[in-house]
Amino acid sequence: MTQDFDRTIHTSTSTSTSTGEPDRGHHKNPKPTMLEQMGGTTGLVYTMLPIVVFVLANASLGLTPAICAAVGVGVAISVLRLVRKEPIQPALSGLFGVGVASAVAWQTGSAKGFFLLGIWSNLALGVIFLLSVLVRRPLAGLVWGALNGTGTAWLQDKPSIRYYDIATLALTAVFAARFVVQEWLYEQDATGWLAVTKIAMGYPLLGLALLVVLWAARRSAKRLKANPVQRLA
Repeated sequence: MTQDFDRTIHTSTSTSTSTGEPDRGHHKNPKPTMLEQMGGTTGLVYTMLPIVVFVLANASLGLTPAICAAVGVGVAISVLRLVRKEPIQPALSGLFGVGVASAVAWQTGSAKGFFLLGIWSNLALGVIFLLSVLVRRPLAGLVWGALNGTGTAWLQDKPSIRYYDIATLALTAVFAARFVVQEWLYEQDATGWLAVTKIAMGYPLLGLALLVVLWAARRSAKRLKANPVQRLA
């Protein structure tokens, strides 16, 4: 299933890139898909490991050993990917996130503090994505164009803007749902369930929203291909 999703992203990327430009043939070094940019399927698994280790270690050993274990796993993952010559950026980003989350947990003296940064980050992202729709610059389209090099020509096409409005609102709903559920669990001191929901509402829920983004990208690409507009930088 992951391979099918990866191929779907790659196919949509190729379709969008071709819009507004002549076919220049196959590239010898095709641009990595979105899933590959996130570290592939192993990268997704690696992001979950520090969270699981933290919760398990906290339950059996306490807060300080749990923090050390989570950071240690993050460092080990980064070293492993470096040794195996795999993309290191996702691992470093994950390590940074674990480090900050651990610092918050240490500062608050509570295991649930490990999830506090993620909770409020979701609120901030939800507000930002919603505002981008209100100002008619939906972030789903801007981010998609930046990742895939398709530019911002779609901003001159009102139906394309509506497509990306819908995609951006889908992502906003994901961020809002995460915040509401995890904030409630945080107030209930349900550290174990916080870990479960962080994983369950992480990439799986994001994947559903990305399907809406793919839909928007394909609809926009078809329109721009049929009615070319001047491509913007």
